[in-house]
Parts: sequence; C-alpha cells; structure tokens
Amino acid sequence: MQALSQLQGKIYFVSDLHLGIPDPASSLERERRFVRWLNEAGGDAQAIFILGDLFDFWFEYKHVVPRGYVRVLGKLAELRDRGIQIFFFTGNHDQWMNNYFEEELQIPVYHHPEQIMIAGKKFFLAHGDGLGPGDHGYKFLKKIFKGKFSRWLFAGLHPGFGMWIGKKWSRNNRLISGDDQEGFLGEEKEWLIQYSKEILKTEHIDYFIFGHRHIVLYHPLGNNSFYINLGDWIKFNSYAVFNGETLEVKYFNS
Repeated sequence: MQALSQLQGKIYFVSDLHLGIPDPASSLERERRFVRWLNEAGGDAQAIFILGDLFDFWFEYKHVVPRGYVRVLGKLAELRDRGIQIFFFTGNHDQWMNNYFEEELQIPVYHHPEQIMIAGKKFFLAHGDGLGPGDHGYKFLKKIFKGKFSRWLFAGLHPGFGMWIGKKWSRNNRLISGDDQEGFLGEEKEWLIQYSKEILKTEHIDYFIFGHRHIVLYHPLGNNSFYINLGDWIKFNSYAVFNGETLEVKYFNS
C-alpha cells in the first residue's frame, strides 16, 4: 500500500454497514444514508478506507454479482471516476471477495492488516476479526471458510441457493459473525487493544483503526499512540476523519 505523503484532502475511515440486514427496507434506508455520507465525504476526500463488513454477506461467483446494493456500488464507482482513492478491507461477513471490486470499481481489496504512512503518521488498519488472543472457535472456522476447497464447494451451489444459505448462516451463527459482547470491556478484555499493545512493543504506530467490535472508541495506548474502533452504521452512523494533523471520530446525522 502506497504512502499518502502529500495530502490534498481529508482521509475518511468507515466500517460495518452490514447492508442486507435485518430486512430489505431497513437495509435500503441505511444504504441511502451511507450514500448521502459518501456524497458529503466526496466533497473534500482524498481517500476513503472501508474497513470491512460493508455487506452482511457477500460471495463472488465467477459470473454472478450478488443482487442489490446498486446505490452504494454506483456511488463508489462515481467517486473513483472522480479520482478519489478508495481502499477496501474485507471483514468477517464479506471475506469471500475476489476481484469484482478491483476490476469493476478499481478499488483495491486487502485481506490482511496493512500499515500506511499518511502525512508523516503511521496507521495500522484492519477489520479486526481473528486478531489478538482468544476467539479460538471463530479463528478455526475462519481458516475453514477461507480455504480454497471450501470456496470451491460453495461456488458449486446455484447462486440463488448459495446466497440464501450464506445470508441465513451469517445472521444466525455467532461464530461466523464473530460477535463480541457489546460495550467497552476494559483494556485487559479487549483483544484488539491487547493486539495493538503487542505491536507497540516492537514499533511505534500512531493510530490503530479497526471495525468489527461495533463500539465507538478512541482510546489512548500511551506514547502518542491511539486505538480507534469505528463503531457501525446500525446504531451509530460513525466514522473517523484525518485532516493531516488530527484524527476525529464523528457521527453522520443527515
């Protein structure tokens, strides 16, 4: 991932839209709200980082695109055509991405944590699922789901049947969802904070930014390092923005 050393606009971070749940009407309302946010962010953005779980379930067949989400996909394409950089990190609900975003939208997709320098600050970016101590059941299941054989088996299903299974399974299985308890659990029980502190033992990171936990958190780690959790768009409509000097967590209410 290339550094963004010369800022010509703001840098936005957002995650956990979970488009598709809990029902079509609610998902459509949330999608329209997010498109309004993309319109507003696109007015001064140099780059937008989407840190996973844009969709509640996504599986790419070779010649089939999942139904729906045309508003957000169209808006992302428009922003890219205007020259705004967009980066997508897969989450635990949309980890089955292949190359659709890259080929059709020119949006690079990242499946693992990445570090990037932005205006002299080092950012550590990831969705956050499966990182840090604990969560062993989900980590085991993730290895199975990410395997080539599992993907090949699922791809052999008729898309209509496969998408129905995937959406139902994703909504109901907490191991697949990777759902954690709600609310801040304290440093010792927050696995992503523990994960960040381990990294800080060997190198300095200015900002660790994650999604996944569905909490809004801006937590100091010491020595001018901060852990940020982006919340979600189911409850909070939250995001973070970096202007080259400071990073803020904000809420979209339009």
